[in-house]
Amino acid sequence: MNLTLRIWRQRTPEDAGAMTTYEVGGISEDMSFLEMLDQLNEELILAGDEPVAFDHDCREGICGACGMVINGRAHGPERTTTCQLHMRHFSDGDTIDVEPWRAAAFPVVKDLVVDRSAFDRVIGSGGYVSVPTGSAPEAHATPVPKPVADLAFEHAECIGCGACVAACPNGSAMLFTSAKVVHLNLLPQGAPERESRVLGMVEAMDDQGFGGCTNTGECATACPKGIPLSSIATMNREYLRASLKGGTRRR
Repeated sequence: MNLTLRIWRQRTPEDAGAMTTYEVGGISEDMSFLEMLDQLNEELILAGDEPVAFDHDCREGICGACGMVINGRAHGPERTTTCQLHMRHFSDGDTIDVEPWRAAAFPVVKDLVVDRSAFDRVIGSGGYVSVPTGSAPEAHATPVPKPVADLAFEHAECIGCGACVAACPNGSAMLFTSAKVVHLNLLPQGAPERESRVLGMVEAMDDQGFGGCTNTGECATACPKGIPLSSIATMNREYLRASLKGGTRRR
């Protein structure tokens, strides 16, 4: 398979970036998209050129590091992570545009690498359960109804890749934030900090420069883990509940 790649190259955050065209050949349909980029980088290095910078880690679809926009879609034409996207979804002779996440809260570091530390700061404002030190409690000491456990696990699948932000025309992080809020607020372990969690995380989300939600639904469509759009409505109810109860955000 022979392909034409148009890849965003940007040397530093301060530099102006531009799309650069590369020709790659001998691509197997069984390669992942990242393996195809690996081959391109090997060719660039042998030619004395600088390789394309892109994020990756586990390459198993569970860490969320590999995100990029492929032909205008977050993670590409399939609903999966970029590392799990295989070249069989493209055809010989295709031209493929590859860009970094486009969002004000995700500034470009270099080429396809963006700074997603804004997500870390949202998590740091409440996306955890405070527990005392000591031995682990008995697993069955706090029973959780199965429907509640299933719904919590569904939201816990969020890997924080940022596809929801990249796909949203407003650059909103509502799906990401709601997945973290709903996951913990459903469980009895998260109940003591229920109000402060949602107030703190929503405020942190706004402080990081993410856009507002207008319910276009692109976030849920792009999410590789299938976080439901309904989680945003659930978080909105949690936020209203916390506000009416006079809760305070955690500091």
